[in-house]
Amino acid sequence: MLHEAAAAGNADAQAIYAQMLLDGVEVPADPPAALRWFVKAAAQQHLMALNMVGRCYDLGWGTAPDKARAAECYRVAAERGLDWAMYNYATLLALGNGVAEDKAAALMWLEKAAAMDNAKAINFVGSFAEDGWAGPRDMAKAADCYARAAAGGDFRGAFNHARMLGAAGDVDAALPWLRQAGATGNARFVEQAATWLSASDIAGFSTRGVDALREGATC
Repeated sequence: MLHEAAAAGNADAQAIYAQMLLDGVEVPADPPAALRWFVKAAAQQHLMALNMVGRCYDLGWGTAPDKARAAECYRVAAERGLDWAMYNYATLLALGNGVAEDKAAALMWLEKAAAMDNAKAINFVGSFAEDGWAGPRDMAKAADCYARAAAGGDFRGAFNHARMLGAAGDVDAALPWLRQAGATGNARFVEQAATWLSASDIAGFSTRGVDALREGATC
């Protein structure tokens, strides 16, 4: 039925069917076909589909990677108000992938997405504040952003919030957030986070933190 609705021109059905093809959910995975359906939906002004066309070109799903084309898709969808496109476009701007590096513009888009409660964008704003990528370092702002991102369900936000709590000496408060980071993060992230925690010189944080992170990952 979903395929029939997509074939009949329903943009929402096209976008959903494309995602199913991309993920291999209830149909065999077919990234090139997924991209074709995302393009059809995007042509009907479906913003998430346009964002997903960008993701396909960004990550090489069903096509050769093309960062510049990805950036253009993200930019258009961002300018039309999609928070995920704002986040994705900001990421390319921050790294200089497909577009000229422009950390100030990246932060502007991240703050727009953060104002829409996008947890990943809130976490990234925290990173900008912590590292001073587009202005003076602001550790209080970073800590606030990480706490908000963690509460919003972002696994990197949960880890960064835990990291800040550990640095402040509140290891007990950090551990539940590390469990959350382990439970919701991907395997690569968990290993990177465990490596960072293993090297920590904060009393009681290294071993207990790794244990909490891995406990979450096994849940």
